[in-house]
Amino acid sequence: MQALLQQIENYKAEIAATNAITVDEVEAFRIKYLGTNGLVKTVMGEMKNVPNENKKKFGQILNDFKIFVQEKYNNLKESTSDTTLKTDDSFDWSLPGNPAVVGTRHPLSLVRNQIVSIFQKLGFAVAEGPEVEDDWHNFGAMNLPEDHPARDMQDTFYVNQNPSWLLRTHTSSVQARIMENEKPPIRVICPGRVYRNETISARAHCFFHQVEGLYIDENVSFADLKQTLYFFVQEMFGKDVKVRFRPSYFPFTEPSAEMDISCLICESKGCNVCKHTGWVEILGSGMVHPKVLENFGIDSNKYTGFAFGMGVERITQLKYRVNDLRLYSQNDVRFLKQFTGVV
Repeated sequence: MQALLQQIENYKAEIAATNAITVDEVEAFRIKYLGTNGLVKTVMGEMKNVPNENKKKFGQILNDFKIFVQEKYNNLKESTSDTTLKTDDSFDWSLPGNPAVVGTRHPLSLVRNQIVSIFQKLGFAVAEGPEVEDDWHNFGAMNLPEDHPARDMQDTFYVNQNPSWLLRTHTSSVQARIMENEKPPIRVICPGRVYRNETISARAHCFFHQVEGLYIDENVSFADLKQTLYFFVQEMFGKDVKVRFRPSYFPFTEPSAEMDISCLICESKGCNVCKHTGWVEILGSGMVHPKVLENFGIDSNKYTGFAFGMGVERITQLKYRVNDLRLYSQNDVRFLKQFTGVV
């Protein structure tokens, strides 16, 4: 054992005197002393020959030796790196660095998140539901019985295995589930993907995204609805955007209205998007129909509410001036890169 201890001291003196000025020399040092078949491994293997009463003491000596060699290697590596940086004249350090590839959220996700954030400021919670829905929650509960003509407005994908199952045509089905399971006051927005059997074109797609809102409480009025939507438009598009409401019809609201804003693309001068009227419709809204409330056991004499729904693609179109709905689902990197850095 005494001879081995002396040998370790000799190795330490040899290692301490070692110098390396190139990367290759540092790597050679690592292989010789710290590699799989290196000196440290060989010395550590001598542990089996040490008497049991000396193993603890000798183990500490071997551990200190390993740490000594590792520290020497680290110092050589660091000094060699510094030397290389200082002496390598083949590289022009004034050149700009390589640009980092930065990812981004999809434009629809950006707008969806902004819509959600705006309504959360008003106390709306976020609710989600299944995309494969049953007929009752998608249609029946929302005052659209089987023979209702409004069903023809939504060309629906049905599931072959069960005709009462379908791909939801609107996120109103999430509102139905909320009313089914919660009691007023209710204040939620329901973002999500919806499906309709439409021919794909620049203005239509077989799937798109909606954000719908629902507020039910005592003494909720149409004035509350208007002020909520005024706030949303100003937060999303700015204070200078003009707003108008037009009477409309939806089976689940009464009275109902569509909301238009002044066209941001042509600044109300007239273009293809606004059909040369200067106005663009962005959402439908209205007071929740009493029958819808009663379908879920909500007393329509005590509670009133309003609902609204908008297409995320339409809001994105106005915000980013994107006129072709197909671009959102084609995953064209050239298109998506335009939104890098957009928050």
